[in-house]
Amino acid sequence: MKKLKLSDIQEKLNNANFSNLEKINISILRNIMVEPIEPFLKYFAYESGFNCNIQFGDYDNIFQEAVGGKAKILNKSTDILLVFMYLETISWSLTHNYSFLSNDQVNEEMDRIKQYISNIINGIKKQTDAMILWHSFDIPTNPNLGIFDSQISKGQVSSINKLNEFIRHKLNETTNSYIVNINLCLSRVGASNFYDHRYWSIGRSPYTASALSEITIEDFKYIRALKGKNKKCIVLDCDNTLWGGIVGEDGLSGIKIGKDYPGYAFYEFQQEIINLYNRGIIIAICSKNNEDDVLEVFDKHPDMLLKEKHIANFQINWDDKVTNLKRISNDLNIGLDSMVFVDDSEFEVNLIQSELPEVEIIHLPIDEPTAYRNILSSYGYFDTLTITDEDISRGLMYKAESKRNKLKIDITDMNEYFTSLEMVIRIDYVDEFNISRIAQLTQKTNQFNLTTRRYSESDIKNMVNNNDWDVIYLKLSDRFGDSGVVGTCIINYDNDESIIDTFLLSCRVIGRGVEDAFLSEIINMQKMKKIKSIIGEYYKTKKNIQVEFFFKKNYFKEISTKGSNANRKFIFDLNNDIIENPSYFKKIESSIRK
Repeated sequence: MKKLKLSDIQEKLNNANFSNLEKINISILRNIMVEPIEPFLKYFAYESGFNCNIQFGDYDNIFQEAVGGKAKILNKSTDILLVFMYLETISWSLTHNYSFLSNDQVNEEMDRIKQYISNIINGIKKQTDAMILWHSFDIPTNPNLGIFDSQISKGQVSSINKLNEFIRHKLNETTNSYIVNINLCLSRVGASNFYDHRYWSIGRSPYTASALSEITIEDFKYIRALKGKNKKCIVLDCDNTLWGGIVGEDGLSGIKIGKDYPGYAFYEFQQEIINLYNRGIIIAICSKNNEDDVLEVFDKHPDMLLKEKHIANFQINWDDKVTNLKRISNDLNIGLDSMVFVDDSEFEVNLIQSELPEVEIIHLPIDEPTAYRNILSSYGYFDTLTITDEDISRGLMYKAESKRNKLKIDITDMNEYFTSLEMVIRIDYVDEFNISRIAQLTQKTNQFNLTTRRYSESDIKNMVNNNDWDVIYLKLSDRFGDSGVVGTCIINYDNDESIIDTFLLSCRVIGRGVEDAFLSEIINMQKMKKIKSIIGEYYKTKKNIQVEFFFKKNYFKEISTKGSNANRKFIFDLNNDIIENPSYFKKIESSIRK
């Protein structure tokens, strides 16, 4: 995200249009003064597509509000809870008098703090299901023991790190809770620009505007990931982006890439792109060039880290890049708002920004290629709360999707096309091996998602272990490859009625009838459980219009509508005939009927 001065942020907020943005409620518990963070939270929320309402707890009142309760701050409407617990405020001994403490005194003080933190976390979770973002303790830049601190295992820095590790472990055991490493923010900004010692002494406000901006950027990496606002695909230019120079003019041996300057800047930039690939980010190429020239670089240049196998889609031609980005979107079956376009050309990025505003832009400064890697990694557009096996294989999956689309061109009958894919569906109950993937699907899936409810791993785990819930997954494979876990259905039981809380499918497999087969199996399963009726819900969003009539198409009867079709309910009477599965699947393996 672009960093701006506070005055620029205030001006943008004054002119911002917050209508039609998703609302999020952010509450803040703190033992320091952090009110100056408010404009940064509002601005970065706006940039992420949110209209945020902020509530501050009382100064240095974390324990009372968490354990004793404060309905205004912690309630069912709270979406995000930020916790700022400054170590100096709760332990002068560990922060300023460490050199005086014995090992026993250090251990005793750390045990006290751990219990204090545990009570606060437990108190918070009794009041709200909000996402908790707990900011870690700062590591001192000048330890009490000086350079000796680094030479011993029980030094001040080591002890504070152990407290942070305790917080991480405690939050991992807690639903939808994460530690935000404030020391990463410190390292990016630098201590001299991170702390305001004067305002700390005057008003217990330790952080500068630069620090609060960086902390907010870090917080929104988590918030965007939870709310499904992270990106799936990076689209890259080639000349002066992946390598220095213009391949059409400089030739294969003339472009700059390698382990020596100036080619090293592009070499490490490519490594960062491969890091994204290994995290499951789709890579596409959009270049105005001769295709043979570009492919020769990928195939034959000895210092190219990126290879053709990493690229899910190539658009190498002389068409305008707006057209080519739309082609990539269609070929990969992903939304334009899932894409980040990276180019060194000011003309090209301005064109995309103007014509395709839903595409995020990263403009690389052509005169500073050494900054490319850090620019790409700093935005956090691709951050996720988990990385699953499906993520690691996603690049290959999308290459297979391109092959499927090419096959479709030669076939005019869709049933013939689907039959030719030789699709195999596997439906089963979620277990410990795929909880992470299911949580991720709820966080990232927008188009084929009936309710768009977002769940953490802890949420899914709690449902799996609760007899009132069933969490079911769908895997799909065909003759082009294994797509992995691509769908989930979460069912809540209320006596002899079942409610489909969540029904979603990855955009990679939309339009193959998989959704109908999945729902058919769910209905069959409910009949075998002697359920009398199934309730299906649809919550309208900007992105899920295509599933508005999904239940109706599958013979559910609409029973209520609220708020201009925003909240619709449907019922399926299990005395009716069961929907038959489409006939073109090679095999449907289901364990949920057993």
